[in-house]
Amino acid sequence: MDSSTSSTTFTFLDHTADLGIMVTGLDLRNLFEKAAHSMMQIMIEERPAGKTSSLQLSVSGEDYADLMVRWLGEILYLLQGEGKVVTCTEISSITQTDINATLQTVPFNPKQHEVLTEIKAVTYHRIEVVSENDRWKATIIFDL
Repeated sequence: MDSSTSSTTFTFLDHTADLGIMVTGLDLRNLFEKAAHSMMQIMIEERPAGKTSSLQLSVSGEDYADLMVRWLGEILYLLQGEGKVVTCTEISSITQTDINATLQTVPFNPKQHEVLTEIKAVTYHRIEVVSENDRWKATIIFDL
């Protein structure tokens, strides 16, 4: 997740009771990093926060789609379960079944982070991660 990028990196999809997005990336690494950044943009209005902490994250899945759900689910858990806002992701390696990444986090602080949307879960409904015209594309549905 590139914290210096201020432009929107995703497109909203029309879906009742849930929130869907489509994310595109130049390659798999870029796609997964942008998906994480997009989810955080949807959830938190980020203001300057304090010192970041570095965290290693390894995630496994059965295929690209399962890997995307598990990847975003882990990042969602960091916020909901551990009170950590992910400010940047740097994927060091990615295969069809595994991701290894370094995440930068800051403690969630309601004085610094406004909650925009509360996401309950990353779903498998309509999940898709595909290569199309020399780019990668993901369709992701969040349960609100």
